[in-house]
Amino acid sequence: MAKKINRLKKNSIMNFVAVAVLTAIGIVLSVCSFIIPFTSTVFNGFASSISLGLDLAGGVSVVYDCALSENSNTNDLDSAIDATVKRLQSVIGGEYSEALITRQGNSEIRIEVPSVTNSDEIFGLIGDPTPLYMTLEEGAVEDGDLYISGADIKNVFVSFQDSNYGVVINFTDEGKQKFADLTGKASDGAGKIYIYLGDPASPTWENELTCDEKITSGSTFISSGAGEEGWTYEDAEEYSLRIMSGTFNVTLNLKENSVISATLGENALKYCLIGTAVGLFVILLIMWLRYGDFGLLAFFGLIIYIVLMVFFLQAISFVQLTLPGLAGIILSIGMAVDGAIIIFEKVREDYRAGKKIPLACKNGFKRAFWPIFDSNITTIFSALILYILGTASIQGFAITLLIGIVLSMFMNLVVLRFFVKWYLPINSVKAKRLHLPKQVRPLRQDVVEVTAGGEANE
Repeated sequence: MAKKINRLKKNSIMNFVAVAVLTAIGIVLSVCSFIIPFTSTVFNGFASSISLGLDLAGGVSVVYDCALSENSNTNDLDSAIDATVKRLQSVIGGEYSEALITRQGNSEIRIEVPSVTNSDEIFGLIGDPTPLYMTLEEGAVEDGDLYISGADIKNVFVSFQDSNYGVVINFTDEGKQKFADLTGKASDGAGKIYIYLGDPASPTWENELTCDEKITSGSTFISSGAGEEGWTYEDAEEYSLRIMSGTFNVTLNLKENSVISATLGENALKYCLIGTAVGLFVILLIMWLRYGDFGLLAFFGLIIYIVLMVFFLQAISFVQLTLPGLAGIILSIGMAVDGAIIIFEKVREDYRAGKKIPLACKNGFKRAFWPIFDSNITTIFSALILYILGTASIQGFAITLLIGIVLSMFMNLVVLRFFVKWYLPINSVKAKRLHLPKQVRPLRQDVVEVTAGGEANE
């Protein structure tokens, strides 16, 4: 029996050591940057790789008011704005992966680009949205002419083909058929396709394409004309942006333009980290005073929780950490601690009622499961609703809260259960180390019997 107990103690100690080593590695990977051995690749810590929002990193915030453009293929402003948001995400997101483009109110689009200090860079990417036309006719576009508008173009991007930089234009399903008809007629005799930007009655000539055959693939590659000096990458990018500016379904009227300094965000982040460190120390102290070794196990689980939180914040591509997001993290840490408190209070209740420590722990986790599960599930539903219906700042709060709640459930219902299971072979009888209350022994009925008249007969 003694050999079995010693073996269980040894296994428990080895388990704790293994988890401690993995946690230490996770902390190093989270906060340190270093050159990967035997390579020239620099590894940036998880924390450094977290995408920061505008309020933490500083940057440019632009708000546009939208109205239907002349070349829009819909009379529904809502659908036109949604389509424009997607196109802006393609244009700006290709250059700034951390850019956030969202709808605001009924007819506005907000563009936030962290770490950018000059709003002209954003205006240069968007360009001056004007109608685009591809037609066989040279000059003004008239009713009845066969032409392709910006609404028929799906996306535009720079490409390198046949030793030249150029632009690839991909068409929508409807635009694919129009382009096939256009190139078919051009190859039959017209010979050229003209590209214009601006008012169809008096458009500005942009380029002309020589076409020798019908193109049915739904895309085309445009480069500099024959005999001309080839485009550089910058030339092709500029041309692609001009073409893309003609594909918006709405006209964009600048309503708000502001540059936010990173100083405020840096200070807020610094003070938040300091506050979190102080809060964790207070949590450690209170949990140890109340629950002894169990409090230390809960704090160990909390460290693992924070490492996992940092990892997921940088691993999930669409997550952008903002000040409201920091509030979501802090709230989820509080709920994680609350879950551990519920478990240990149930353990204390069972021990006080006379159960031994192992049985009290087993019953404590069993009794605490549904209260923890129910409270966390309702919070998860609330976070999902906030993310779906909320604005960008509320979404930042909701997504970090959602990640934090899922991780807190994992920590309390899985990790902490294993920690307690490993701990019991080390100590299953010393209640003082767990700061457990004194047990209350029920009175024996055969020792004291109270009569109906209120007298006690032994």
